[in-house]
Amino acid sequence: MKRYNTGHEKLDRKIVERNRRIYMKDLCFKLTSLIPPHQLNSSQNDTNSQGMQSRQHQLDEAGTYIKLLEKRVEELKARRVALAMGNHDGTDNDGNTSIRIELPVVELRECLGSSLEVVLITGLKKNFAISEAIVVIEDEGAEVVSASFSTVGDKVFHTLHAQVKVCRVGVDTAKVCQRLKELVR
Repeated sequence: MKRYNTGHEKLDRKIVERNRRIYMKDLCFKLTSLIPPHQLNSSQNDTNSQGMQSRQHQLDEAGTYIKLLEKRVEELKARRVALAMGNHDGTDNDGNTSIRIELPVVELRECLGSSLEVVLITGLKKNFAISEAIVVIEDEGAEVVSASFSTVGDKVFHTLHAQVKVCRVGVDTAKVCQRLKELVR
């Protein structure tokens, strides 16, 4: 039996193990870089002489941060359900979350400079003609491309997408917002 390849096999295993460690170190670094600095709790016990945190501490911090995010997602879901059920103050039946929404809501977003999204949230009993909002938007220099609405509980959500007619001139969004607020009140 010839055994002169064993040194080569040991070298291959060392290289594979070194590459694995480098890869894991890189993954840990990427994970830690996703955690905001104010969330990292560095204690003296978990840092080495160069001020670096141990990998175990970094993974613990990442786990804690993920759990915090999961809790926040659940709170936001509960608040969304409460708002969809028609609670204007944003509380569910247990009163867990507290946010106050004053109707009507007018929101404008500029998208890619030449397009505009207008979101209007009104009460179900508010007499409001979407055509009046379209006239306001077109008076200010934009062309309405699409309009839609949906009703959730006692709220009506209107969404208008508009394209600016002349890109160099644009649309005065503050003026559009003011006119729409006067219209829906």
